Amino acid sequence: MITIIDYAVNNLNSVEKAFRSLKIPVEITENTRKIREADKLVLPGVGAFGDAVNNLKTKKIFELLREKAETGTPILGLCLGLQLFFTESEEFGPVSGLDFIHGKVQRLPKTVQVPHIGWNQLYLLKSDPLLKGVNQGSFVYFVHSYYATPFNQDYVLATTEYGTQFTAVVRKKNVWATQFHPEKSQDIGLRILHNFSLI
Repeated sequence: MITIIDYAVNNLNSVEKAFRSLKIPVEITENTRKIREADKLVLPGVGAFGDAVNNLKTKKIFELLREKAETGTPILGLCLGLQLFFTESEEFGPVSGLDFIHGKVQRLPKTVQVPHIGWNQLYLLKSDPLLKGVNQGSFVYFVHSYYATPFNQDYVLATTEYGTQFTAVVRKKNVWATQFHPEKSQDIGLRILHNFSLI
């Protein structure tokens, strides 16, 4: 069972629908007992970093996520979920995140239209179970205004380019995240979600 964390942000149903299309058992919940008992967790998200942090704390999920990460539970962050895994964001901030990955979240350059909405290529830097079957240069779907930069680039699995080159897929131990939306990225995105279910 994959547990999608409900912390009052958008996009939960489309993530659930993507997993169900793959015949993968999944549930959406904000129940802390279910989250604590979960085998795998997904943290999706569309919205503002600070609001998301406040929602996670109000629902008593923020510290619980840290516990689950420390005890080895596989966790996948999607879009805003990726950004929340970092140390802090400059969006209406700085605002402190979960700090699974030391690094910062900053606004895309003024030289490009923001938000970034559309299909961009993945530049794969290293192999990983999450990206099995994903080819170099595959296109995935982005909707965001900020991007994350880890202080340790060894955690970056793939990048993309939009005004600047930035992290598209990141991993640290049992924590993975994508800046793009796998649930909106057609076959490539479904492949990534399927791969996570097998981890």
